[in-house]
Amino acid sequence: MDETNPNASLDGYMYDRHARPRLERQDESRGSSHVPDGTLRRIETPDGVTLGATVWDPPGRARDHVLVIASATGVLRGYYASFAEWLASRGFAVVTFDYRGMGDSRVGAVELARAGAPSMHAWGERDLASVLAWAGTTLGNGRAALLGHSVGGQLVGLLPEHAQSRISALVTIGSQSGDFRLWPLPARLAMAVLWYGVVPGVTHAVGYLPGALGIGEDLPAGVALEWAEWCRTPGYLVGEGFASRREGFARLEAPVLAYGFDDDAYAPRAAVDALHALYVGARIERRQLGRDDGRFGHFGFFRARHRSLWDDVATFLEAEVPSGLTP
Repeated sequence: MDETNPNASLDGYMYDRHARPRLERQDESRGSSHVPDGTLRRIETPDGVTLGATVWDPPGRARDHVLVIASATGVLRGYYASFAEWLASRGFAVVTFDYRGMGDSRVGAVELARAGAPSMHAWGERDLASVLAWAGTTLGNGRAALLGHSVGGQLVGLLPEHAQSRISALVTIGSQSGDFRLWPLPARLAMAVLWYGVVPGVTHAVGYLPGALGIGEDLPAGVALEWAEWCRTPGYLVGEGFASRREGFARLEAPVLAYGFDDDAYAPRAAVDALHALYVGARIERRQLGRDDGRFGHFGFFRARHRSLWDDVATFLEAEVPSGLTP
């Protein structure tokens, strides 16, 4: 691993679990502050799944805003701890959570029998919907801002109307359509092999998708297979057989700040634009950062070296989200 390349180190954090303690020490040596654990919470979904969540409240002050962070595929909530702690210092109450089948939201035998195997659509329709409801009701005035990383910005279109109406503002980081046809050549060919061959083949063979293949954490079979199906479908999750979902994206009226990065191999510009074109009812502020703006990849936004962008996000949310919440 190239220790001089920040993205290489970040990729090592994501994909080499044994390297995480060493990389965390290195990040601290570059000036990162200590990140406390936050307050652990348990959030119940309507179908009986218990989600692990963490809340960061503003230290020593009343909360002004509430924000939910929806993780990328294969990323546990702890990855966003430094960002969440920093936002809390700006007056935000921040909620991070693990999707069902992941981290502290791995369902037990009783829950599994009741709710069925984890799926990617349930991450949005049930998990994100439940966390938005809990955060808005428990911490705020019924509504909350949402920051979606990668799939986290896609799941918004799958939310039931009553849950989506709770979103006061949306920030997306590297959120994209997964239709592999939007990737430039030769990456498009590699993505086709991934979605037609590697992901379904390995998942069927071992019963889950191992994170060691380069997707972060292990993914439940239902999640991995549905993800592959969407990525094979022209139009991704609003393609043939899923066209009714367009209405879910179209009804979002909250203001949107959407980031894309030229060095993000997981979310090329065309794919980011394709997803946000679905949010036809929203006012979208689109920002595409080039290679001269820094090294980001798909995960680097959440590292402390990019705090100038964190400032931009906080400023956007402070302008768009009503303040003055009760402590």
